[in-house]
Amino acid sequence: MATAPLDGVRVLDFTWAWAGPFATLQLAHLGAEVIRLETAKRPCVTRSIPPFADNQPGPNRAGYFNQYNQGKRSLTLDIRSPAGTEIVKRLVKVSDVVVENFAAGVIGRMGFGYDALRAIKPDIIMLSISGYGQTGPYSSYIGYGPPAGAFAGFFSTTGYEGLPPSEIGISYADPNAGVWGANLVLAALLHREATGEGQYIDLSQWEAALMMMGEGLMEHAMNGRTPERIGDHDPQMAPHNTYKALGDQEKWVGISVGDEAEWRALCEAMARPGLADDPRFRTMALRKQNEAALDEIITSWTSTRDRWETTRALQRAGVAAYPALSNKDLAENEHLHERGFLVALEHPEVGKRIHAGVPWTMSGTPTRVRKVAPLRGADTDSVLGDLLGYSPAEIERFRADGVLT
Repeated sequence: MATAPLDGVRVLDFTWAWAGPFATLQLAHLGAEVIRLETAKRPCVTRSIPPFADNQPGPNRAGYFNQYNQGKRSLTLDIRSPAGTEIVKRLVKVSDVVVENFAAGVIGRMGFGYDALRAIKPDIIMLSISGYGQTGPYSSYIGYGPPAGAFAGFFSTTGYEGLPPSEIGISYADPNAGVWGANLVLAALLHREATGEGQYIDLSQWEAALMMMGEGLMEHAMNGRTPERIGDHDPQMAPHNTYKALGDQEKWVGISVGDEAEWRALCEAMARPGLADDPRFRTMALRKQNEAALDEIITSWTSTRDRWETTRALQRAGVAAYPALSNKDLAENEHLHERGFLVALEHPEVGKRIHAGVPWTMSGTPTRVRKVAPLRGADTDSVLGDLLGYSPAEIERFRADGVLT
């Protein structure tokens, strides 16, 4: 039977919030054993923020935590205590990868920087995700995903003409950095397999976000211009917008036309073939010049039709169209269920809930959500006893001394 790609790889997870846990989530999906270090003295923020199952707060009931920590184990530990420090060192000795996403320098001040870790295990791989990198003038800045999005230029190009910059809706810089981090760990594992050498990975959340702003940077580098805010329009394509559909104010459909063949197909689908040769709209450049009039014409058609009816008609015609879906729409979507992306997981405290799962399939190696996110400290005894060899009496003494909090 085929094994998962990272079967046999052990990851020691110091992460919190979103960017770091999202990196280790990918590794868990790929088969790695991820041991998450937690403490009640400073619980992960995602254990204490809504949404909570049935609107009842609790550290094991938080949706964010339960989504982004699937497949992991949880060990509660006061890592600043002498006994906790020794336990961490023993965990490092039997791990392949260490991941953390504290502010720059914090992990080193705790005594677990890369030099300290490789003194324990010379081939250890360590990934540090921080807001702005471990070096440079901004390295000491406090970082969260939303300000990183602003810092990366997302907000400056998001919004409508003549209005202030807008947030992009999610803390995009966090999961983006998480995906980069997981990929870098895979590269470091391949390097270690070839050379026997571990290494340190310094990942800047800000710089990872900037990778997604390439065209904005190139606009300045090539032309000295700053991209303008243009709402749902596109700098070149027209039509390109989100159009009102039949129903309440939450029903919309996006339509994008990339060339003249698609433009003619759209006109045919709207039962207005003559529109294709209208002097105002005959070319892409002319359609951009007369975009407001064009949007009015398309809205007069879409607003009388169900968004899915429009989507299917245009997709059959070869035109990119897509309904604007709500979270409810997504949770009930037949395509996502059929592909196995949405999975119903039975959680010991909140019961069966739908989760986003693995967004890929692999023909030769199984990858899947292996288990729900852990209850806080659920694996403490098994990690200490089965993995590190502590006796039941030693574990109870740690507990009595407040080490396992």
